[in-house]
Amino acid sequence: MTTRSEPVPGRPDPGPGVVMSERRQLINLTYRLLGSLAEAEDAVQETYARWYAMSRQRRSAIEKPGAWLTTVASRICLDLLGSARARRERYVGEWLPEPLPEPTEWIAGRPGEATVDPADRITLDESVNMAFLVVLESMTPAERVAFILHDVFRYAFAEIAEITGRTPAACRQLASSARRRIRDSRAPAVATAQQAGIVRDFKQAWETKDIAALVGLLDPDATMTADGGGLVSAVLRPIEGGERIARAYVEIGAAAPGLTIREKTVNGRPGLVSQYEGVNVTVFAFDIAGDRIRHIWAVRNPEKLRPWQGR
Repeated sequence: MTTRSEPVPGRPDPGPGVVMSERRQLINLTYRLLGSLAEAEDAVQETYARWYAMSRQRRSAIEKPGAWLTTVASRICLDLLGSARARRERYVGEWLPEPLPEPTEWIAGRPGEATVDPADRITLDESVNMAFLVVLESMTPAERVAFILHDVFRYAFAEIAEITGRTPAACRQLASSARRRIRDSRAPAVATAQQAGIVRDFKQAWETKDIAALVGLLDPDATMTADGGGLVSAVLRPIEGGERIARAYVEIGAAAPGLTIREKTVNGRPGLVSQYEGVNVTVFAFDIAGDRIRHIWAVRNPEKLRPWQGR
């Protein structure tokens, strides 16, 4: 990833249009690295601040502005991931990635630049679903950066080495370790239409308070994790077991009779959004294996739901 910054006579300073055209790519990258759209936008803003803090001469010396911006954004994310663990230890309850309303930021990757076996390749839409993002949270910052840059965005290990300050061989090993985590957590693929049908059945069973139907839709070992961030009520620990989860949802419905539940796309997958008095209060993402739900993630932290309001 060439970011040379020695003065080059006669090279013009890249205009704002050229530089800002990279923003979509940067948001795609930083969201997957951080799991938070708000933090991703902050990281991109800081990246641009560093670009414009340079003199015109230094900017004009950079051969590939996009590569420079990606390098700086990735390093900012690497630093943020290092400090995020300490912040999340102080977080009230469970921390979940910030859900995305619609796949408006999906972009093409960098075909032809990766050496990963096609069976191991991760598509951009797959790399943003909640199950994937939750597994990313279990990785070290370096594993996450190496894996996302290589397996998702198709950067070569030599380029990733420049970003992380490690050798290409070390970056290859980091990505391989991360890949094993992803592979071990993956369920067999379920068609989107089938997922949507199961989520719809869950919604109907919840609305009718049909415990038996809910239990039938949930894996016996299913888990439900909620994220309220200490700002709204939410269970502080995951609920385990299909029957316990079913009873919990019936209790939620009984306690909030004015709740409206809508089918929505959540991180590129069929999901649900509950609304109370015109405000979206919870976004639900699902992980489905076969014909059963094995994980439910309920994001209630209002700071993470800002992009959902008005939708």
